[in-house]
Amino acid sequence: MYGADLTLIDGLIDQAGAWLRERGGPAGWFDVSTLREPYRQEGKKTLGLELAEHGGWGDDCLPDVIIYPTGGGTGIVGMWKAFAELQELGWIGAKRPKMVVVQATGCAPIVRAFEQGADHATRWENADTIAAGIRVPAAIGDYLILQAVRESAGTAVAMSDPQIQEAQRELARLTGVYTAPESGATWAAARELRRSGWLHGDERVVLFSTGTGLKYDPPL
Repeated sequence: MYGADLTLIDGLIDQAGAWLRERGGPAGWFDVSTLREPYRQEGKKTLGLELAEHGGWGDDCLPDVIIYPTGGGTGIVGMWKAFAELQELGWIGAKRPKMVVVQATGCAPIVRAFEQGADHATRWENADTIAAGIRVPAAIGDYLILQAVRESAGTAVAMSDPQIQEAQRELARLTGVYTAPESGATWAAARELRRSGWLHGDERVVLFSTGTGLKYDPPL
């Protein structure tokens, strides 16, 4: 619609990024991909700012747990930055939510790195999941995501595509919200964390719905 030149890459999102960087310098292009430009995480800070605002500011305004579908992970990086800046301003206290990374079992580099105690996530080969938004084999901000999860005493979990699809259906039935698979993954993760005892059932938990299932064709 806007007259852009579109190029189809035979590969995943990190390979598309590599193709762009190889050509972008000589062509004078500006790279706006995740965490390669200066303002993406500044925009994502809005997620954290609105949580604090909704909670009424102060020492206990934030939820106990945030469950976030994680591909490039800018949402977690942005929220963690927002919380630090809000505390420095004196608008919130030192309490932080436990940050939970959710990925798909077919593409879970951050989960694997978290479980291994690594600071960086190695590329996930042959990534395969229906959830395109979290089908990210390598995240440039991997160390920042892992830092936020560990500093918050959070965790990282991976859900299978069938679990994600069932969670989409259940969310639609219970809430009337038809989420994208990425968002369904957060509900699947919440159920799993409750079953395992990591969630006790009395926490204030926020699940982020980052897209609608209507984007997907064919629909669920």
